[in-house]
Amino acid sequence: MFTGTFTALVTPFRDGELDEAAFEKLVRSQIKGGVDGIVPMGTTGESPTLDYDEHLKVIELAVKFSGGKLPVLAGTGGNSTQEAIFLTQEAQKLGVDGSLQVAPYYNKPTQEGVYQHFAAIARSTRLPILLYSIPGRCGIEIGIDTVKRLATDFKNIVGIKEAGGSCDRVSQLRAACGPKFQIVSGDDSLTLPFMSVGAQGVISVASNVAPREVSKMVRAFAAGDAKGALKLHTRLYPLFKNLFVETNPSPCKTALALKGMMGEEVRLPLVPSSTATRELILKTLTEADLL
Repeated sequence: MFTGTFTALVTPFRDGELDEAAFEKLVRSQIKGGVDGIVPMGTTGESPTLDYDEHLKVIELAVKFSGGKLPVLAGTGGNSTQEAIFLTQEAQKLGVDGSLQVAPYYNKPTQEGVYQHFAAIARSTRLPILLYSIPGRCGIEIGIDTVKRLATDFKNIVGIKEAGGSCDRVSQLRAACGPKFQIVSGDDSLTLPFMSVGAQGVISVASNVAPREVSKMVRAFAAGDAKGALKLHTRLYPLFKNLFVETNPSPCKTALALKGMMGEEVRLPLVPSSTATRELILKTLTEADLL
């Protein structure tokens, strides 16, 4: 359902407003590049700095521009349970195919609180839900036992985006939740290591820039062509790393600007890439033959 390569879309801006033309261009490039799905309004989409109307407008446009050619997994999580429920229910009305639910950030709930948060969201929607554990941003992880409990108790909690940086956790999640539970990497550089121990793809930042190449890498490994997948990983690894030399998505927008896709504009408190990072991204794209 949410396996393979899903792109965590950036949100293009022009003069402080959503750049709809650039967003359509981006979505169409994803379709052409052969990704398996798109994720509007995740971290890469700068979701914390969009208001509710803008958040839902981006999701609406993702559904419209994909035209049924790609499933849309909408980021509708939050650190307020009621906010997450509201966004999820509104996204459901817009025709998305699923919801990506990040762990509550900043308030640091206990694991019981984490369970109750996701349980309340799962009860509020018929959408399939992919949990999202990213302790580096949220300050907490979604514990293995909590994931298992949620997957057992709610049929619409179908998988997890795992961004904790540990192959051990992928192995533990697979053992705890069984073969049908979907596990995808939340880090481009760890996609192949995670897939080697049971993950089934990636929600990718790099596929904004290189949709065809990332998709080909993931499909190669899934088909048993580890050598071919590794060759692509080696080519793309500098991109995977250098898109994060400054806070995501600023370097990714720089890369897209260099490819003529959109401007570099981000919203405060993020700022555009430095001159040094811009030069590094240009070098990275050139050496990976992505320009």
